[in-house]
Amino acid sequence: MKAFSARLGPKLFLDETSVLDIGGCFVGDVDLSPGRAIPDDGDPRIDHSLEGFLFTCGPDHIRHPEPIEGRADGGKYPLHGSFSSHPAEILFWDAQGDDAECRARVPVTTATGEPALLERHWRIDGATGEVCLSDKLTNTGTQPLARVHMYHMNIGAWLFDDNVRLSGRMLEGGGFPWTFGKETGGIFCVPAAREGDPWAEIALGPIAAIGGLTLKVKFRTDTLPHLQVWRNQKAPAHVLGIEPVSHRLAGRAELVETGEIGWLKPGESVDYGLRFSFV
Repeated sequence: MKAFSARLGPKLFLDETSVLDIGGCFVGDVDLSPGRAIPDDGDPRIDHSLEGFLFTCGPDHIRHPEPIEGRADGGKYPLHGSFSSHPAEILFWDAQGDDAECRARVPVTTATGEPALLERHWRIDGATGEVCLSDKLTNTGTQPLARVHMYHMNIGAWLFDDNVRLSGRMLEGGGFPWTFGKETGGIFCVPAAREGDPWAEIALGPIAAIGGLTLKVKFRTDTLPHLQVWRNQKAPAHVLGIEPVSHRLAGRAELVETGEIGWLKPGESVDYGLRFSFV
């Protein structure tokens, strides 16, 4: 893990062994990542990624394993796709001044054996403390690649008290307590895009454990038009996830049949964007 921070904002630890995702996310002395308070779905790649503050799902599949189209051998796309565990090649790193910035490339081999390339740009604005992530995915293979993507932002929910709420224009009534759903957990996925606004925003807070700050998350809605939120308090799990995502909560076969999944032809690219801050 490489420490990445600016004059203001959180101190991040970026995972060079897995897509340059975020492991620890410290606000002061408090790490918001869930660590081992996560469910075990039987995939060690995802087990490693899920314990961090942010990991990236895709580029060939999102959510749980499903059959690979046209395969007679029973092959499946892996849990949350193929990104996790692919090492990053850092091209630029500057975290010495007021701001912090890095660029990396991540060559990926998908579940079908085809290649793809993720070009990743992290930046922390030293004046505001906002963290900005810009991703460009290119299909460098010979076959079409499903355009699917999800950012999992996972927070240790033991940090929350009864005053913590989820707030956003895409939520029913504008927001509600973080303890939505059943006693030990819940999940929902809602459209987040609004006409004339290229970014959506959701807030989580105030979080007393970090001095009453609120986590604000923004994401591009042209390529991430939905927001999924998930929580799991079934021991040993104690985690809440904020998950901007490319598609509604439905099976892959259904999304393909309805034409909701688009495809990147060989040589084509797609851009994704995420920002977050503690205010």
